[in-house]
Amino acid sequence: MKSFLLCLSFLTLASISQADWLSFRGPQGSGYAEEIKSLPKSLSNESISWKAALPGRGLSSPVIVGDKLFVTAASGPDQKQLHILCFNRNSGEPIWERRFWATGRTMAHKKTNVAAPTPASDGERVYALYSSNDLICVDLEGNLIWLRGLTLDYPNASNSLGMASSPIIAGDTLVAQIENDSESFAAGFDLLTGENKWKLDRPKAANWTSPTVLKVGDDEVVALQSSKGVLGVVPATGSPIFNFEKGASTVPSSVASGDRLYIPSNGLTVLTIADDGSEPSEIWNESTQRPGTASPLVIDDTLYLLNNAGVLTASNIDTGERRWRIRLKGPFSGSPVAGRDPFLYIVNEAGIVQVVDLSGEEGIVASELELGETILSTPSLSDGAIYVRSDSSLWKLSKR
Repeated sequence: MKSFLLCLSFLTLASISQADWLSFRGPQGSGYAEEIKSLPKSLSNESISWKAALPGRGLSSPVIVGDKLFVTAASGPDQKQLHILCFNRNSGEPIWERRFWATGRTMAHKKTNVAAPTPASDGERVYALYSSNDLICVDLEGNLIWLRGLTLDYPNASNSLGMASSPIIAGDTLVAQIENDSESFAAGFDLLTGENKWKLDRPKAANWTSPTVLKVGDDEVVALQSSKGVLGVVPATGSPIFNFEKGASTVPSSVASGDRLYIPSNGLTVLTIADDGSEPSEIWNESTQRPGTASPLVIDDTLYLLNNAGVLTASNIDTGERRWRIRLKGPFSGSPVAGRDPFLYIVNEAGIVQVVDLSGEEGIVASELELGETILSTPSLSDGAIYVRSDSSLWKLSKR
């Protein structure tokens, strides 16, 4: 390999708390964590437990492992300084910071930045991917385990707008989509060494969606979304399981719930993925339910979808029939998230955190909190708290 590759091996994997938030939109990239509870029902200025300063710019969501919170940033005139920061999630006190120089291209649209992808964690390490195609693994104490400058291996893997797809961990494999209009690929990386376990050529088109993990029988399958559709692969080998070829969005990602996959395709298309190797079955398609930038959210028997007009729609997951809809204060770049309590949390670009009560026959905006900064990221959750970041600030919001 031409890449700069440093590796240290670990013999055991730490146990992962069910309340940890380990990747973009939490468990399986779904945005919903049933194990997380006691989230605030009402927000006010008194709900701000702490606020911490961040360097440079960043769109990545925080990742939470135990009492530690990790977030990435990029600084400097050309955003070539890459940061991984660790905070105490209870107090907001900084624990450590590591800096690296970008080895790849750092150009990006002014609305996004180099630290757009959210890191992923296996509970013992943190894997940070940047728009410069630098992939860095550190342990929870900030020690460098390995680093790969993917642009050194794949020189044309970039686009002029920047990359934003977040990696995800399935089993013992880190899966990332490095998809663009030139040298486009997806790959599975060994968690301990960073070496390629597999690599697949992908459609040559800019793509900002992130991989999704779904359960098929007793096995995990990673869904790779692109403008051509969704390819399901075995995470350890990259072997194809299914291929949905009716096209899909390149901004909001699919979401899995059980053996179903909810795809932003021709509005919204719902598939059932069988464990016998047969082709996926289409349950329903609704062309009027078209997600905007935000990815869909499924909680129990209800699908929640936010369109570009800021309208939140709740629909039956079996039929697609609309149950209710309400208008929120937009526009939105981030996606909604939720825990066990019947509340949905979403932050608009103006920095207004909105709490939607889902317990009644219709959704109701229960409270709002203005944080006073532009926020384009998706919140992260842990027991009793919501974590939100802007370019320059990180907040913990909790009950009074």
